[in-house]
Amino acid sequence: MIRHTVMFRFKESATPDEVAAFSNGLSEMVPKIDVIVNYEHGSDLGVNEGNFDYVVTADFADIDGYTTYRDHPEHKAVIARTSHVIEGRAAVQFEWQA
Repeated sequence: MIRHTVMFRFKESATPDEVAAFSNGLSEMVPKIDVIVNYEHGSDLGVNEGNFDYVVTADFADIDGYTTYRDHPEHKAVIARTSHVIEGRAAVQFEWQA
């Protein structure tokens, strides 16, 4: 299995409606991309200062599944519609045993 984890930091100017649109866009995208094995996302709980604001964790059967997702038009559309609220991003992909 391949796990793709992405952390986002929103711009200070991002409104609650823009953050909700970002989250909703991710939720609406998932059923449209059949290579996704599991997909979780949510806002940081605010327990530790300095954390990123939002995280996505997505699982794929293999690298080809991940790259299909990465390059999928639905995924790219979510990025295009919401990138204006993102200040920073960090990502990693790693292999793990289910």
